[in-house]
Amino acid sequence: MSPSAALKATAVVPGVGYAPAVWARPRPALPQEGTPIPGGDVDAEIERFRTATTAVSERLAARANRAEGSAAEVLLATSKLTLDRGWHRAAVKKIKGGESADAATMSAIEKFVEMFKAAGGVMAERTTDLEDIRDRVIAELRGEEEPGLPAVAAPSVLLADDLSPADTATLDPDLFVAMVTALGGPTSHTAIIARQLGVPCVVAAGAGLRDIASGAMTLVDGASGTVTVDPDPEVAAAAVAEAARMADKIAAWEGPGRTADGDRVQLLANVGDGNAARIAAQGAAEGIGLFRTELCFLSAATEPTVENQADIYATVLKAFPEQKIVLRTLDAGSDKPLAFANLEHEDNPALGVRGLRISRSNSGLMERQLDAIALAGTKAGRDPEAPTWVMAPMVATLEEAEWFAGLCRERGLTPGAMIEIPAAALMSHDLMKVLDFVSIGTNDLTQYAMAADRLSPHLAYLTDPWQPAVLRLIDMTCRSGRDSGTPVGVCGEAAADPLLACVLVGLGVNSLSAAATALSGVGAQLAEVTSEQCAAAARAALNASDADGARAAVREVLGLA
Repeated sequence: MSPSAALKATAVVPGVGYAPAVWARPRPALPQEGTPIPGGDVDAEIERFRTATTAVSERLAARANRAEGSAAEVLLATSKLTLDRGWHRAAVKKIKGGESADAATMSAIEKFVEMFKAAGGVMAERTTDLEDIRDRVIAELRGEEEPGLPAVAAPSVLLADDLSPADTATLDPDLFVAMVTALGGPTSHTAIIARQLGVPCVVAAGAGLRDIASGAMTLVDGASGTVTVDPDPEVAAAAVAEAARMADKIAAWEGPGRTADGDRVQLLANVGDGNAARIAAQGAAEGIGLFRTELCFLSAATEPTVENQADIYATVLKAFPEQKIVLRTLDAGSDKPLAFANLEHEDNPALGVRGLRISRSNSGLMERQLDAIALAGTKAGRDPEAPTWVMAPMVATLEEAEWFAGLCRERGLTPGAMIEIPAAALMSHDLMKVLDFVSIGTNDLTQYAMAADRLSPHLAYLTDPWQPAVLRLIDMTCRSGRDSGTPVGVCGEAAADPLLACVLVGLGVNSLSAAATALSGVGAQLAEVTSEQCAAAARAALNASDADGARAAVREVLGLA
């Protein structure tokens, strides 16, 4: 790539990094399909396969023990997937048929990769996990260096075709000052963990990324999504200095969330379990805006009892005994199947029986979960004056909202719904007649509005919450909220983008819920703008013709261009 040339990609984590580029260690060369077992000893080859997978799994588990939050969850999930019985059975069958362990690993994993790709939606994201496991096991079998993060001794900009969740989770932000991938999307594991670590990140840079040579001085702007090779050193230094100034403001910001002229904006945390809630309570979070209850039961073969569910929910409620807590009922299906609830097979699970729809076809499932949530408040010793808010995912019709609201009110719970299907945004005025709040899930709302798989690197320009069409659906929902006096929150990844947070507040969003580590950045940015500036930013974004134009227009309105 020529000096001062810039790549335009998808912005994920704001911030600026400037350092020599380094490439992730290469993946091992894949074996030829059907490569025979050297020496022909099937039993020895099966044992060699099992020893290699165990070694890889144990290394990942050890890293999980040293990590925390989302990083620990991702590492542990990958460790377990390494020993998954399904692909192991397929690999052992191949070995018994005479294939070498590395060839059997490749073909068995490929079978499951194709299955996940065919499922589409977020399920397709797990293909990265599987391919990473494949490469680590093959490297272990051959005695080769493990693929992934390179060893560096000085600050560097990390470049990769794609990064596995396991690599991203163990990344040292003091050494890797920015990261850029050719593939990926704004809601991938890589993006989510990079946001947790606070590392400037750009994804979906495309094939042009390969033109950047190791050692080239590279400037990454995670807010604008630009990657510049050999920039003017003074320009780069100024960009880094401005980013450092903002980082100092973020570090000094203590909350609560409010604009420069004093308008309050609740800043809440997204969590998946009690440990994440306790970590969030130690930071800037004013409460919990999204407790993903289904994550507690992904490995459960049978439905947990009401008592068991209540004990688990109580660990989250205890972290914020008096503050706002929003629990989402089981958002199972698609990428998060539950053995005790989901259909065995669907051709298009992202558009199938998931979220609230599972409860409608599984008698008593919703009622038992709501009983458990109500009981959890008692077990946690929650202040009776602090209402427990509960929202249903994948609500599409008024009838569904009425049914759910009735069940909640029977148990003294505050009913709400996710706005993540365009139909719900279009019907928001009617839904708010029976609900006490709504929360916009921008990840799925964007995917469904743009008819684009949110994990496809080829469609990252569409699966961008800055798309004016998505913002207009959010605007419609906020207008319904103002008309009816109904609180409107955002709990998708869009809430973690400090610049987009200004737009959302300008549209009328009352609360923003994101990864706990992202809240200080959002709060610090809101503290620098007035509510009038936010409204002007919202108008500029709505009138833009595309996502990049919306970003540029907002930066100009806020004096950040």
